[in-house]
Amino acid sequence: MESWHRLRERLVRGIRTISHQRAPADSELIRGFLLSGMPCPSSCPPGLLALMAPGLALMATFSLSSQAGDRRALPVEKPPGVKGRTLILLDVNTKSPVRIISENFLSLQLDPSIIHDGWLDFLSSRRLVTLARGLAPAFLRFAGKRTDFLQFHNVKNPAKSRGGPGPDYYLKNYEDDIVRSDIALDKQKGCKIAQHPDIMLELQREKAAQMHLVLLKEQFSNTYSNLTLTARSLDKLYNFADCSGLHLIFALNALRRNPNNSWNSSNALSLLKYSASKKYNISWELGNEPNNYRTLIGRSVNGSQLGKDYVQLRSLLQLIRTYSRANLYGPNIGRPRKNVISLLEGFMKVAGSTVDAVTWQHYYIDGRVAKVTDFLKTRLLDTLSDQIRKIQKVVNTYTPGKKIWLEGVGATSSGGMNNLSDSYAAGFLWLNTLGLLASRGIDVVVRHSFLDHGHNHLVDHNFNPLPDYWLSLLYKRLIGPKVLAIHVAGLQRKPRPGRVIRDKLRIYAHCTSYHNHNYVRGSITLYIINLHRSRKKIKLAGTLRDKIVHQYLLQPYGKDGLHSKSVQLNGQPLAMVDDGTLPELKPRPLRAGRTLVIPPLTMSFYVVKNVNALACRYR
Repeated sequence: MESWHRLRERLVRGIRTISHQRAPADSELIRGFLLSGMPCPSSCPPGLLALMAPGLALMATFSLSSQAGDRRALPVEKPPGVKGRTLILLDVNTKSPVRIISENFLSLQLDPSIIHDGWLDFLSSRRLVTLARGLAPAFLRFAGKRTDFLQFHNVKNPAKSRGGPGPDYYLKNYEDDIVRSDIALDKQKGCKIAQHPDIMLELQREKAAQMHLVLLKEQFSNTYSNLTLTARSLDKLYNFADCSGLHLIFALNALRRNPNNSWNSSNALSLLKYSASKKYNISWELGNEPNNYRTLIGRSVNGSQLGKDYVQLRSLLQLIRTYSRANLYGPNIGRPRKNVISLLEGFMKVAGSTVDAVTWQHYYIDGRVAKVTDFLKTRLLDTLSDQIRKIQKVVNTYTPGKKIWLEGVGATSSGGMNNLSDSYAAGFLWLNTLGLLASRGIDVVVRHSFLDHGHNHLVDHNFNPLPDYWLSLLYKRLIGPKVLAIHVAGLQRKPRPGRVIRDKLRIYAHCTSYHNHNYVRGSITLYIINLHRSRKKIKLAGTLRDKIVHQYLLQPYGKDGLHSKSVQLNGQPLAMVDDGTLPELKPRPLRAGRTLVIPPLTMSFYVVKNVNALACRYR
């Protein structure tokens, strides 16, 4: 057998004999593969493949598009003395997008538990509004475990609606201040922002920490107490969404049932009429995780009945002029196991054409047993792929082309774990979720939660953004709705007997966001997850070759490493400038043609400037 070097020399010479048959860009791409010692892509011309025949045992063909959830290479045997290659060649198909997702793709959720623990009364905080504005445009879904225990009570006088756990109950010394601030908000026009004294926030945090234990006990026992949403609280919720540039989606209580198990809509009608009287622009849902109703109330609601309930809600909306054309989403089922799929099928038969998007939710890990190494497991990252396939199969059977949303997604269930689901390490799951869903055509993903009683939130109780917030902010600033296919070569790994090889380098590509005026249309953005404990090198090829690149490298900040709750961008720690100002996200320019070096256990974005990609020139 010919030596490796002699074979490569023969292949290089072979290029010259066929280069006139190829476009210059293709010839350069093939030449780059050969000179770097990489396997030739599947697009090589037949003449070159024939030249390669004697060396097929030494080389592999690898082609990858962004539609795949895994990034895996075909294992090959290497000749003795040949070292493993670290260089990866990357090109992007810039002619047309493979998917187009919603402008509101990355959206947010608030759990009704914020009524219980009192945080709802602080949503008018300038700092919270500033943080939420950074993630607009987006949906704000008001729903969660306590959705189906929520009762609306139309009380307009704030002084008479006091009572129950929350800041108005605990902070008795400041009741007059709260009432006065409520009245002051009413007198303002447009966006209503309040300034809460530090002592109020300090006492609220103490009481919220106590209530957190109560809420966890409810969650673990699966028994929930009723919640009352007043007109005043609904005003504050809508004010927060409106001020932040978010579109509110409100999930109505589905567990108010009649004796025949049909939905009792009387309380929902009261809420709809009040919202319409205020001309609130709201979309609607009904219930949360209907597959769990038996454990909650001792009786189940099958898919057919749930579909009838949605048809009833649609009829109700059409009777109210303000909401006659409002969007309706559902049924927000849980993980698609066999019984849940059966429920979804029954629902789709009856109400598939009634909803504007079909929704489900997913949590990767049981929050009670999570550890930091869980967030680095590629098998865990890939669990979502099978769920997408199952949901799409059912939806496309009954309503082909219907939009699908993933609502209520988080790293861990059961409220999450401190220093884990709110740490830098959780970002690997979050960013891969965004990349995978977009590449598979899921239109919207709703992150649970913006501000919460647990540890899955983006903003903590000191109103400081956590690592996943900064990751989401970068995504919003850089990523547009058009998804592009990528082509990668060089991801070779040594096979291990009895083990499925899953690559730890995840690469996704989109057109750069049109809202980012720092980049001309036609630019593209790559985002990369490196779960390897070693750095990886990527050489841009084809249409991306010799372009200036802006790097946004996100790494943990401080001594806590993967457990860190602070991050740095290109070596500079990220923090708010003041309550009304987010920091400037400064890129690190890389000279044209430079190899991208991806540090171990990091997430990064790369804007490739002036590509003039046809897929990205127009909206």
